[in-house]
Amino acid sequence: MFLLYEYDIFWAFLIISSVIPILAFLISGVLAPISKGPEKLSSYESGIEPMGDAWLQFRICYYMFALVFVVFDVETVFLYPWAMSFDVLGGSVFIEALIFVLILIVGSIYAWRKGALEWS
Repeated sequence: MFLLYEYDIFWAFLIISSVIPILAFLISGVLAPISKGPEKLSSYESGIEPMGDAWLQFRICYYMFALVFVVFDVETVFLYPWAMSFDVLGGSVFIEALIFVLILIVGSIYAWRKGALEWS
């Protein structure tokens, strides 16, 4: 039978974890100093006066390189549980891991041929 009192700890955790950030925002809004002057509204770049426009257009290769890195970095993290439980799961999981690595290799070759890994 479904008993609601078994979830008391869950509801308490949910309420407390919702109230703490709300209180933090409210308290910081009340206690924060409010002064808007030209120094407050100017951009800050490591103590150096900003030069030029703040809206600079970056080349797409930076984003492509970062995206390819994140995709392959996150995907290789999935190999860790397979490696840790290989002796328990057996040969079928090994075949699945090989297929997974093959897909990663094909993806990296595709990104390499499309030029996503080149800076020039």
